[in-house]
Amino acid sequence: MKLRELVKYLDLDVLAGKNLLGRNVSGGYAGDMLSDVLANSGKGNVWVTMQIHPNVLAVATTKDLSGILMTNGRKPEAETLRKAEEKKIPIMVSLLSTYKIVGRLYELGIR
Repeated sequence: MKLRELVKYLDLDVLAGKNLLGRNVSGGYAGDMLSDVLANSGKGNVWVTMQIHPNVLAVATTKDLSGILMTNGRKPEAETLRKAEEKKIPIMVSLLSTYKIVGRLYELGIR
């Protein structure tokens, strides 16, 4: 599945990397502890988190994640958005909770 399909099916707002939505999603990982995401996420995963600070981009680039999906309507800091464009990491936002988004990702076949 491509990021653009997730954006459509989950009604996500894309705040950074709109031209990168053709990326494949290999799976998903949900977590707010950066060290946990570094240790356990996989290449091409979409990362579901409530974290909004610029450090999420270091994790996403290190793990070669397909994108970051922020939940509960949390908006990334301005510096996070600036760095996301620079590092070419899509950032998407949902009003739904992490629990609900992860359930919907699972229903869509993202494991």
